[in-house]
Amino acid sequence: MKITFPHMGNVYIAAKTLFDDLGVEYVIPPQTSKASLELGSLHSPEEMCLPFKIMIGNYIHAIENGADTVIITGSCGPCRFGEYCELQMNLLNRLGYNLDFIVIDSPGDIGLKELVTRLGKVSTGSMCNRMDKLKAVLTAVKVVNLIDEVEAKARYLAGFEANKGECKKLLNECKNKAMDCNNGKTMIEHLKKYIDKLNVVKLDHSKEPIKISIIGEIYTVIEPFSNLYIEDKLMDYGISTKRTLTPSWWVKNLVLSPTNMNQLEIKRKAKEYLPYMIGGHARECIGEAVLAHEEGFDGAIQIFPMGCMPEIVSKAILPKISKDKDFPILTLVVDEMTGEAGYVTRIEAFVDLLERRKNHVLSRC
Repeated sequence: MKITFPHMGNVYIAAKTLFDDLGVEYVIPPQTSKASLELGSLHSPEEMCLPFKIMIGNYIHAIENGADTVIITGSCGPCRFGEYCELQMNLLNRLGYNLDFIVIDSPGDIGLKELVTRLGKVSTGSMCNRMDKLKAVLTAVKVVNLIDEVEAKARYLAGFEANKGECKKLLNECKNKAMDCNNGKTMIEHLKKYIDKLNVVKLDHSKEPIKISIIGEIYTVIEPFSNLYIEDKLMDYGISTKRTLTPSWWVKNLVLSPTNMNQLEIKRKAKEYLPYMIGGHARECIGEAVLAHEEGFDGAIQIFPMGCMPEIVSKAILPKISKDKDFPILTLVVDEMTGEAGYVTRIEAFVDLLERRKNHVLSRC
């Protein structure tokens, strides 16, 4: 068994740690690129959304490097992502690839026993004892928390840094050098070192940067290629950003969902506008928009793939929030045909709007 998985932000760093500690063979697909998207689009149904097509490209590239087993998260909610595993298995079978899929789903949907069974399949080829396997899982969870902390800190401090580009440089350096770590212990030490480095970045406290919350569909928010590296672009503009949806957030939400104690604050904030779970992360999108306003952010950018039904509902609700709270919100819809020039123009126009609003408020103080 040689395991692979689709790229989704920092997931590959935690996955590498897990498989290294378990002693399981794995293949990390090449970083998602135009080639991945073109390959996935070639073989996917035209009406399928962008994440599906990118994932197919990731799988085929991994298969070419010997992968035979795919790990993917599931969703039993009213969103077509819940059908991804079946659709992808059928599609790859038609292409002549014989892959085994291990679907990691919420224990509230499939039961704790079934979840444990599926997780057990991941370590089938491991020689570790049960205790070491548990330690490997817990270490991987710690790693995903740490790398998300590194990223969140770098993205937010970018608006205050005295030396432009320092936070972005440290973030990219941290991710690149993480691939040199070959076990959980060295990975954790590495990530903590970069948290310490970010903590001593020279800041200009006289700055009052624009602050933007990134909200929307979880895949296109987390996977940078799918959103045309919007967070990197905003760092270059000297903007502080925040993103609630992260791989570590997903893990915490997965664990707490059977107790209904997950994301309580987001649910409370969304209740006025969208009190129900309608699939995907539509309710989270609404709650995050309200929270961003209350936390003093200057605006929010919603990102989702063309045809994403839950986010289309969110898009229809966000103008009401924007009007009620006097809080600017930009919606960006992405697919394989999205042109970067027009995309960047819209972002820059939105940033200009936020800067004018902020300067107007400051001039009145």
